[in-house]
Amino acid sequence: MGRYVVRRLLQMIPVFIGTTFLIFVMVYAVGDPVNAMFGERAPDPATAAQLREEFNLDKPIWQQYVLYMGNIFTGDFGNAFNGQPVTELMATAFPITIRLAVLAIVFEILVGITLGVLTGLRRGRPIDSGVLMLTLVVISVPTFVTGSLAQYVLGVKWGWISPAVSPAAPARELLLPALVLALVSLAYVTRLTRTSIAENARADYVRTAVAKGLSRRRVTVRHLLRNSLIPVVTFLGTDVGNLMAGALVTERIFNIHGVGFQLWQGIVRQNSPTVVGFVTVLVIVFLLANLLVDLLYAVLDPRIRYA
Repeated sequence: MGRYVVRRLLQMIPVFIGTTFLIFVMVYAVGDPVNAMFGERAPDPATAAQLREEFNLDKPIWQQYVLYMGNIFTGDFGNAFNGQPVTELMATAFPITIRLAVLAIVFEILVGITLGVLTGLRRGRPIDSGVLMLTLVVISVPTFVTGSLAQYVLGVKWGWISPAVSPAAPARELLLPALVLALVSLAYVTRLTRTSIAENARADYVRTAVAKGLSRRRVTVRHLLRNSLIPVVTFLGTDVGNLMAGALVTERIFNIHGVGFQLWQGIVRQNSPTVVGFVTVLVIVFLLANLLVDLLYAVLDPRIRYA
C-alpha cells in the first residue's frame, strides 16, 4: 500500500505540471493583463513597463511559469492587481466553499444513496419509476434555473430564508445553496446506487448470505451495499473537485463570497494572479480526491490489493 501511494503521488507531478502550465498559458497568453488593469484608459508607458517588470510579465511565458511555480512552493501565490495577496483571498474564500461543498456531499450521500437503495431493492415498482422520473427532471434542469427558482419562492415569495447569504456564511444559511449545488449530482448518485444495487442483488454472494439465514438488513448493509458503493465512491471522489469549481453559479445566485465568487471576479476583471492561484489549488484538490477514491476501493472491496 505504501509503495502504491508513493507511486501515485509521483504520477501526480507531471499531471500537476501539465495542467497548471496549460492554465497559466491560457490565462496569461490571452490579452494583456496590464492593459486589463486600466480598463478603457491607456496606461502610461512607464507605469505599464514597471507593472510588467513587477509581475514578471516582461519575461517569456515559460519563464513566468517557472518563477510562479517556484513561488508557490514557498506559499507565495503572488498579489492580485489591487495589491492584495492572493493567499488572503484564498483564506477568506476557501473555508466558505469547503463548508458549502461538504454540506452538498452530505446531501448526496444521505439522500442519494438512501433513494438508490430503496429503488434498487424495489425495481419496477411505483416508487422506483417515480424516483427515476424525478431524477431525470432534476438532471434536465440547469442549476441556475433551480437556484433562481428556489431563491425566489423560498426567499422572496415565502420569506422562509434570506435570499442572499451573509458574508460570514454560517452553515445554516448555506443549507439551501448546498442542496441546489448538490441536486444534479444527487440524482446521478441515486441512479448509480440503484443500478448497482439491482445488479448485485442477484449475485451469488447475496444468495449465499440469504441462505445462511442472515437478516435482510445485514445482507443489505454488510454485503449488498458495501459492494455496490464502489462506482458511487468513484463518482463522489471526482465530484468533490466539481463541487468546488462548480460552485461558481450557486455562489453568484446566493451572493456567497467563496471560491466561485472570487474566480468570477478574477475572470471579469482579468485579474490573472487570482484566477491562476485559485485554479492551481483546485487542481490539487482534484488530484488528492482521486487518490483518496483509489485508496477507498481496498476498504470497500477487500479483494482489491495494491502492490
